[in-house]
Amino acid sequence: MTITTHWFVIGAALAAVLCSISIWAPRSVKMKLVALGCAAMFLPVGYIALNDILSRPKPVQLEAMHNKLDEVSVISSLMKEDEGIYLWLQLPEIAEPRSYKLPWSDNAAKQLHKAQQDAEANGTNVQMKKPFERTIDTSEPLFYAPPQAALPPKQPPQHQPIVFKSAANTGQ
Repeated sequence: MTITTHWFVIGAALAAVLCSISIWAPRSVKMKLVALGCAAMFLPVGYIALNDILSRPKPVQLEAMHNKLDEVSVISSLMKEDEGIYLWLQLPEIAEPRSYKLPWSDNAAKQLHKAQQDAEANGTNVQMKKPFERTIDTSEPLFYAPPQAALPPKQPPQHQPIVFKSAANTGQ
């Protein structure tokens, strides 16, 4: 079961409780049938809505479960001027990437573009600091490209080098 299915089951259980209350309430049979019909229509509409929302980017302001992250990796981005900055982020310890939308900001768009250029030059990925923090502080850049990782130190040879002696030195 996916997390969406869990949320749908919870919603269906709540709808069943409300339906049960309306059925046992002292109302006319017509009202009880209307309540039952509404509850029956809620289930497919709720399921379709949950599945539809899976394909849409989540506004970063609504992120509640991962709002304490210090840094995430930006896999891809799309900037639409005066609309928003769409990001595909790889969160730590979560296998699949997640889609988010930042509100449009010229400063953030410039930082992201520069970070993308720097990351391409360094051969690294774009990183995003404190992606879900609700702050107005623009003094620290939101996006950056980490420097290229240092090469591992060279290891000394594990065996003795082969030394060739010339015939002139051996007396022949």
